[in-house]
Amino acid sequence: MASTATGSREAARFEMPERLRADVRQLGDALGQVLREYGGDALLADVERLRELTIASHHEDQTVADDAASQAEHLVASWSLDRADEVARAFTVYFHLVNAAEEYHRVRSLRAGDRADHPLAGTVAKAVEDVARLAGHDKAKHLLDGLEFRPVLTAHPTEARRRAIVTSIRRIAQLLERRDDPRLGASEDAETQRHLLEQIDVLWRTAPLRVDRPGPLDEVRTAMSAFDDVLFHVVPQVYRRAEMALAGGAETVAAPQVPAFVRLGSWIGGDRDGNPHVTSAVTRQAMAIQSDHVLRALEAAATAVGRGLTLDAGSTPAATELRRILADAQAAQPELYAELASRSPNEPHRIAVLYAAARIAATRRRDADLAYAAAGELLAELRAVQASLAEAGAARQAYGALQGLIWQVESFGFHLAELEVRQHSAVHRAALEEIRAGGVLSDRTEEVLATIRVMAQIQARFGPDACRRYVVSFTQSSDDVAAVFELARHALDGRPLALDVVPLFETGADLAACVDILDGVLELPDVRSRLEQTGRRLEIMLGYSDSAKDVGPVSATLALYDAQDRLTAWAHEHELTLTMFHGRGGALGRGGGPANRAVLAQAPGSVDGRFKLTEQGEVIFARYGDPAIARRHIEQVASAVLLASTPAVEERARAAAVEFSPVASVLDTAAREAYHALVRTDGFPEWFARVTPLEEVGSLPIGSRPARRGLTVSSLDDLRAIPWVFSWSQTRVTLPGWYGLGSGLAAVGDLDVLRRAYEEWPLFTVMMENAEMSLAKSDRRIAARYLALGDRPELTDRILAEHALTTHWVLDVTGHSRLLEDRHVLGRAVALRNPYVDALSYLQVRALRALRRDDVESGSAEEAATRRLLQISVNGVAAGLQNTG
Repeated sequence: MASTATGSREAARFEMPERLRADVRQLGDALGQVLREYGGDALLADVERLRELTIASHHEDQTVADDAASQAEHLVASWSLDRADEVARAFTVYFHLVNAAEEYHRVRSLRAGDRADHPLAGTVAKAVEDVARLAGHDKAKHLLDGLEFRPVLTAHPTEARRRAIVTSIRRIAQLLERRDDPRLGASEDAETQRHLLEQIDVLWRTAPLRVDRPGPLDEVRTAMSAFDDVLFHVVPQVYRRAEMALAGGAETVAAPQVPAFVRLGSWIGGDRDGNPHVTSAVTRQAMAIQSDHVLRALEAAATAVGRGLTLDAGSTPAATELRRILADAQAAQPELYAELASRSPNEPHRIAVLYAAARIAATRRRDADLAYAAAGELLAELRAVQASLAEAGAARQAYGALQGLIWQVESFGFHLAELEVRQHSAVHRAALEEIRAGGVLSDRTEEVLATIRVMAQIQARFGPDACRRYVVSFTQSSDDVAAVFELARHALDGRPLALDVVPLFETGADLAACVDILDGVLELPDVRSRLEQTGRRLEIMLGYSDSAKDVGPVSATLALYDAQDRLTAWAHEHELTLTMFHGRGGALGRGGGPANRAVLAQAPGSVDGRFKLTEQGEVIFARYGDPAIARRHIEQVASAVLLASTPAVEERARAAAVEFSPVASVLDTAAREAYHALVRTDGFPEWFARVTPLEEVGSLPIGSRPARRGLTVSSLDDLRAIPWVFSWSQTRVTLPGWYGLGSGLAAVGDLDVLRRAYEEWPLFTVMMENAEMSLAKSDRRIAARYLALGDRPELTDRILAEHALTTHWVLDVTGHSRLLEDRHVLGRAVALRNPYVDALSYLQVRALRALRRDDVESGSAEEAATRRLLQISVNGVAAGLQNTG
């Protein structure tokens, strides 16, 4: 397969870096060789012909473009289903290869930039330097000491690739990295090329679709690979890099300044809202899996650190506290101590850390005689070793590898990530009604009570921080919070449980009422008692997905900002430390986009050194699948949190929000009206299900959670936000990311004011940038083919008219002559991909048209093959656009 869309009008505007071009060309040529070996010259010729036509369909001459598009559609229609299947797989594999090349090039670029002799932009060290310049060293130190970044991993089904596919892509990226090694000789380079061809052949021959839908515990184990391979090692590296920059070379001879500010959370195995497969037993097993992984990792890390501490007691004597710890160890475990002492003669610090490694292993095995009761015990011992080393003058040993281990224990504990429970408020209401009525309880109510008991069991073993947050979906009154506390009393018969009930505000109406609801929450005795225990710390959650589906992307963005602004003032009035948990999805229609830019666009005062958000589906591996990219992401978010918490940045955001509030009001009204005029049209939900692959997306075995709340889609309320966004992205409409914005901008009308808002108002800037990216990934010609399947030309015309209006205003306001003009890397990637995504779209439209118009017999082999083609194309489009739901 050829490597670049050189004939594409859009692609020609962007210059691809030569090293990336070489990687993509090599991978494309290798895929072409694999296709020829598998299907002969005819298969490769068909793939190439479709590729050439889709590139030509982007020609500047509209007549040429339209003719090429028509030929592409006819070519796809002429193939057998088997050949269409093979071509769809070929383009899908090509996108996997391009994604691997682009990811590795990003890593390569990050490494090149890291050679600079000053703190890089977007790092914690640079942010501390900037904060000190803007607000003074005391403010910088205060913010750094209280810094919190809490990413919460979720298993929402937006990762369309099989785990086997992800693994194969990783191997290919590693081989690209090996090719870059200048130390390789000719024979080693040839061997690398052979491995590359072999791995691409594996990728081509691996079934693109899962056979069975994964269960919740499968999802837990999948997420563990991001921890094992990346996060456990990267998090202390982030701290160390910041420490090195701040300490100016003295980082290993002085006590660290950088706190362990990353705390992982997880909903995987705890989120039961609408997922009947997540039970109390699953939650208990999820924590067991997490604990096993972190304890194994800590044991290995402690063993490595201990083996390296070959410091003789003569040069580095043990301090009093460490001698006491060693004496206790000898008394408690004489055989183990004797074994360690014989292998480490006269090396007390080595013995202490290796003894700690043995105790970590015993904790995993649940050997009560040797195990730690809590991670705090391990930390105390490690800090005693550290203090002893420092006292003996071995500062480099005290604050070197040992400090990295201490950071890992502080960040992950013995539980790895706090497991959060989530359930819908309606489930709690129904459970309480049953309990209050007396009699036999339903299985669902028993399950609610069992879940709370499991939370208590997890806390008893791992401590309160392992599982204490209970998120209540669709919180609409303080009664929804009180219900969880009442259920806990029924479940535990008064036994203690550290319980933080987190109200989740999801719809436009709930966001508008959030402060009034929280006024009632503060009156609850259980909440007051909990606030006394936590130092008046409170957490609430803001839902991006359902609010955007409810009122549209523009009004949801403004409603979320307004809610944050009011919540910040409310928390200040009540002297609360409020953490706002952002339920952001991966796609732009669900609050996605660059997290660091989103932080800087938050309401002034709402961040205050803390940022918590969901990391969903494919985003987990996009951000945490490679060490260099994970380091960069964590640093970018942390640095943005520090900067967003400075008075100067807060004041700028506050002044802009006040100045442009009239613009916001007009935008909100007009965009909301346009959005509601569309989605509230009679028959719209059924039409949406017809023109998009909604049914097929729901049937893909990519997650344990059902795609809809009911059996049919008679209302958008029946539909979850993820398949709503996923389905629109497949049609190349990408409607949830921009619809209504054009009407809103047109209603404002004053281009000068809008351009000034784009320059000065961070929220509006991010809104425009995200809409621009959504529009760039859309395609009117392809979209029209999907929309026509619904036989509602008035709805098709309305959507395409709003698309044209929005594109026009976005370009005018940004001053760009084309979409993504100022974002060269992203613009290049989107422009080069779009013609190839078109190829998959034509194949998908063919399959969707046959299924929607009953051109294939129900239950026949032809229908099964058509559905398979559609599902493969779904995977391919998701890979090409690089986001799904």
